[in-house]
This record gives sequence, C-alpha cells and structure tokens, in this order.
Amino acid sequence: MKRIAICAPGKRLERGRADAVLGLVCDDDRFELQFHQQCFERCGHFAGDDDTRLAALLECANDPAFDAVWFAMGGYGANRIAGAAIAGMGKAARNKAFLGYSDNGYLLAALYKNKIGIPVHAPLVGDIRRDGGADAIRRTLGWIGGDLSGLEPAIDNRPTVAFNLTTLAMLAGTDLMPDLTGHVVMVEETAEHLYAVDRLFFHITQHLGRIAGLRLGRISHVPKNDRPFGASAEEIARYWCGKSGIPFLGLADIGHDAANTIVPFGLAANATPA
Repeated sequence: MKRIAICAPGKRLERGRADAVLGLVCDDDRFELQFHQQCFERCGHFAGDDDTRLAALLECANDPAFDAVWFAMGGYGANRIAGAAIAGMGKAARNKAFLGYSDNGYLLAALYKNKIGIPVHAPLVGDIRRDGGADAIRRTLGWIGGDLSGLEPAIDNRPTVAFNLTTLAMLAGTDLMPDLTGHVVMVEETAEHLYAVDRLFFHITQHLGRIAGLRLGRISHVPKNDRPFGASAEEIARYWCGKSGIPFLGLADIGHDAANTIVPFGLAANATPA
C-alpha cells in the first residue's frame, strides 16, 4: 500500500473536494490518503499563515511513513515558504515523490535544485472538481502506484521539467531556480491575455538559452482583450524561441485542466514512483 500525505502550500482545499477524492479511492486498498488538517485552514488568501503551511509541509515531507506528498491546491503562496521548506527537510523527504503544478512549481523547482525526492508536475487533489477530474486523480495515483501510462507522451531520453509559465518567469533569477542546461522545458498557462503570454516568453527565453528545447502546453482560458493580439500562443512561443536560439519542439499535453499529464523532473527512467 502506498501512503500519501496531502497538504496545501498555497490555497485552501474545500472539504467537499477532499470527500470526493476519498470516495473515489475508498475501495482501492493500494492507497491510503491522509489529509493534513492544514488543508482546510483559512488565513486570507492562504490555507493558513506561512508558519502553518510550512509546518504542515515539513510534517508530511519528513514523516517516513509516507511514500509521497501530494499538493491539494495551487494558488499563490508556495514561494513564500519554499526556501524554509528546503532548509527543514530531512532524510525521509529524499525518498518521496512530491506532486502538483501551478504555483507549486516553486517547490518542485527548489526540490529539484537541491536533489530532494522526485518532483513531479501532476494533477492536484483539487482537480477532482474539473470535468474529467476523476480521471486526473486516477492518473496521479496510478503513477504513484507504478503505472506509467499517464506520463506525458513527448518525454524522451532527455531530462525534462514542466512549469506554469508565470511561475517559471518568477523563478528565473532567484535562488530557487535549478540549472536547466540540457533539459526539455515544458510550459503551460491559464487566464492570461496573449500579450501577457508574449511578455512572459520575452522574459523566460532570456534565462533558458542552454536548454535542449521548449514544448508548449495548453494556454487556456485566455481573457478577451479590447483588440486581437495578432498571434496565437504557439506563434508567440515559436517567435521568442527563434529569437533566443532555443529549439521549439512542439506541443505537450499539459495544462490547467483534467487532461494534464505526468511529468517527473529529470530523466523519466530515473524517476521511479515512490
């Protein structure tokens, strides 16, 4: 049985979503899910204040009884505790998978930089609310249990990472940013105007000059602007990759949706489930 600890480094998880996930796996004796009480705390935007969220993450990461730490929700907040979390992680954390996406990319990046556990861009617990959410939950649990069918199909024999575009742009130049030389970098975004996507690509391509190439995930829920931008998301990605000499490798099946595939950081062959 795989024992999975669930915490919320950013936004609160509503209990109804937790109950829905527990109901989905109640008859599956391969997994035991434990929700940290912190998931349901509320402190303004956050699932508890910084100290509360940090303490919960470290409890989950440093408990040798758990095989994986699964992030409940995205939402702003993980960056505020990422540095302290890395400093507080012990031996048990180095044997775990850490799974999530969106703003949790700050933690995934810091873990990868510091060679702690297996960071994985994967669906969140809270994705149960989305259309097809049950499939997203099963895909993530399947990977934890050793089923590799949910992996991003474009993963090859090169080290790979995946990030939300805004999160990656904010990481660049900080002490949380790993060295991505020789990596395939996959990016996705949601709820940003295309001019903002263009601005983000302008920034990140200045910091990714030594990567093996870039793949574009879904740019979803683009708000309507007062005038057309004049280029699609793929055209924007190709434009800035071309200006920066970064190989554009095509599309990736990742995004802020239930179809979001699994991307373990590093070499997939080395990133075995917990």
